[in-house]
Amino acid sequence: MAKIVQTAGRNALGEFAPDFAHYNDDILFGENWNNQDIDHKTRCIITVVALMSSGITDSSLKFHLENAKKAGVTKKEIASIITHAAFYVGWPKGWAVFNMAKEVWNEQTTAEDEKAAHAAKMVFPIGEPNTGFAEYFIGQSYLAPISTEQVGIFNVTFEPGCRNNWHIHHADKGGGQILVCVAGKGWYQEWGKEAIELNPGDCVNIPPEVKHWHGAAANSWFSHLVIEVPGENGSNEWLEAVDDEQYGKL
Repeated sequence: MAKIVQTAGRNALGEFAPDFAHYNDDILFGENWNNQDIDHKTRCIITVVALMSSGITDSSLKFHLENAKKAGVTKKEIASIITHAAFYVGWPKGWAVFNMAKEVWNEQTTAEDEKAAHAAKMVFPIGEPNTGFAEYFIGQSYLAPISTEQVGIFNVTFEPGCRNNWHIHHADKGGGQILVCVAGKGWYQEWGKEAIELNPGDCVNIPPEVKHWHGAAANSWFSHLVIEVPGENGSNEWLEAVDDEQYGKL
């Protein structure tokens, strides 16, 4: 995660209260918020609950609700967090925070919200739209090069329902691919075999000359690392698409 840099204290109080501005920007946000002992999403949740318990429902709470959303807290998660905390810190406080949270998350969860939540679950970037291979995919995919030297490693992200066509990795010697799943839920299938569900931590070894496809589950974003196994005279043969009827049976 990128380092958090805060200047609000100096912008608002730099001349009037320089010590307070220093503590706010350099200590609270500079050192504390950049401490890695707690992951950023958890720190955002703790802060929202702390402000809620104190009865603070001004712009500072809205800022931290927006911060939590950017860190990947979903509408469903924030609703559960506020409800749970309300039992301990007061029901009226829950109502007050919900009124503000509804503005931040809105009533509709947009694709960008879901994308941000998915991105927050992994350390690798989602990257840019995978336009170079778009003709071989149903749905939108994204590509982020992780390593282009020695061994090619790429993070491929699929929107819900997105999958690539059946294809084969050819090579005279060596070759093939390794998939390491890093976020979300997906599928992998070899020709003539049942599809395999993929979850974070799963690893798939794909030998050369094996017809296969992989992609996201219908209701989930999905990301995996693609590790290109070195080989001689390697090439990809792209074949027919995985049709909706076949995919819908998974």
